[in-house]
Amino acid sequence: MAPDGVPSAEPEPSGRPVGEPSSPAGLRLWGRWWRWTTLGEAAGFCVPAAAGAIVSDASTAIAWPMLVAAGTAEGALLGAAQAHVLAQVLPDLRPRRWVTATGAAAGFAWMLGLLPSLVAPRVGFSPAVAGLAAVDGVLVLLSLGTAQWWVLHRHVTGAWKWIPATAAAWLAGLAVFFTVTMPLWHPGQSPLLIAGIGVLAGLLMAGTVAAVTGWALVRLLR
Repeated sequence: MAPDGVPSAEPEPSGRPVGEPSSPAGLRLWGRWWRWTTLGEAAGFCVPAAAGAIVSDASTAIAWPMLVAAGTAEGALLGAAQAHVLAQVLPDLRPRRWVTATGAAAGFAWMLGLLPSLVAPRVGFSPAVAGLAAVDGVLVLLSLGTAQWWVLHRHVTGAWKWIPATAAAWLAGLAVFFTVTMPLWHPGQSPLLIAGIGVLAGLLMAGTVAAVTGWALVRLLR
């Protein structure tokens, strides 16, 4: 409470409201979240980007588990960066739970994301396969937010809103990623070039995801 009796917009140690997204406190929280989430996801995405370059010519039996493991590491790094910010506004939240949930969900999302490329060559295209691919895509988008909701709902009212917000953020981020990579990636490129393009696109994707989820977080903590 401010001296003049007006509720303060500053974040409280107990995780009390931080104000509207456009308030000074809200903008400060958004800025911290954007910086750390962008850093965590950009650093994390370097792992699957490098793994993808290494296994670009490898068999599915080698590439698939390696990429899923790399995706899990990506999620853990992202979760650690986000937990650093959350600990400042939700001190009762256990960072290890957030990191574990985020890492596991990221590995699961990578597994689902790779599934169509594993199944399609064996069964061919059909309406049923297209429908399953659509369901697969929805599950990929919902996986991370759902896992993080499992941790967040213990500390924030209305935490279910985090699930669609995170799905929208990743949809936007992936759209940015593929917009950058699709024209630049070509067969026969060197692993270094493939990784470099992936890292650049990953950085832009990370910034997009961070911006949208940061806005959602500030609104959630109002």
